[in-house]
Amino acid sequence: MRLNIADSVIVITGASSGIGRATAMKVAEQHGTVVLAARQADVLHEVVRECEQIGGRALAVRTDVTDEEQVRQLARRAIETYGRIDVWVNDAAVTMLSRFEDAPADAFRRVIETNFFGYVHGARAVLPYFHKQGYGVLVNVASVVGKVAAPYASAYVASKFAITGFSESLRMELRDTPDIHVCTILPATIDTPLFQHAANYSGKAVQAMPPVYAPEDVAEAIVETIRHPKREVTVGNAGRMIAMWNLAPPLAERMVARKVERRHFQDRPGPDSPGNLFEPMPEFDTVRGGWLEPHQHRYRKTAWTAGTLALLAGLGAALYLNSSRRSTPRTAESGNVLPNPDK
Repeated sequence: MRLNIADSVIVITGASSGIGRATAMKVAEQHGTVVLAARQADVLHEVVRECEQIGGRALAVRTDVTDEEQVRQLARRAIETYGRIDVWVNDAAVTMLSRFEDAPADAFRRVIETNFFGYVHGARAVLPYFHKQGYGVLVNVASVVGKVAAPYASAYVASKFAITGFSESLRMELRDTPDIHVCTILPATIDTPLFQHAANYSGKAVQAMPPVYAPEDVAEAIVETIRHPKREVTVGNAGRMIAMWNLAPPLAERMVARKVERRHFQDRPGPDSPGNLFEPMPEFDTVRGGWLEPHQHRYRKTAWTAGTLALLAGLGAALYLNSSRRSTPRTAESGNVLPNPDK
């Protein structure tokens, strides 16, 4: 069945800022009903007022997604208030920038508990209601780094890889319930306060790594996915990054590592900080983080550029040549091909 946003009850975690807040506003614009979850009750009530001003219905439920009982209570409040849950959007996330060896163990664990187990708690809370209803859409907001790794973010990367695998497993288990959908969103770098909120043990000030895309683009992708569920949806340059990675992994690893080192950090020191891992930060509770340059246009789904296609073709050729060299060894003296003992 297809859902009409105006008639849907949609739970959104991580709704106080960034993608979650942008999604709440996008649903409210279409007169939908949102149940908003985050750790800061005062900020959530502000988002409720904004949603109601533009035509939506909204309920704030203070929730720490690392606490499974609080997440179950979030689901119960939605059911008690509106009678059903049509969509659950797992979006709450934190991050940490650090070499693995320098990352405090409790901070590393907290990233996993929030980003991955927060989604597990959400799925556990809502799936029984979906089964009882016979339908529902679970949207897991992962990341391009759920498919393509990056240095200095091992906890965040591990959590996002876990989310993509978790979503795939759920889809397999739910294959006999065709009206219950599990959808994964894979954004590239998005202009949210995630980087201001980030825990940082790198020794340098961090920044969003370009290219940066608008959070409204992800919100639009989520709303479209609710209407027309798809297993995975990429936003920004995520699709190109994944294609490059699949085509030539060793070369892609080197390119990504160099880019992160050059573009993800500022040329000034940054103090060690746990960011918002353990306590919410009152600063930057906004949709945008201020990383998108004024002259940059919002992302649109367009054909890949000739340069991108040329790069992928070059990577493919390089991979083919390397593979050919490995499969056809030659003698050092004559250059003749050695016989293959397996044939």
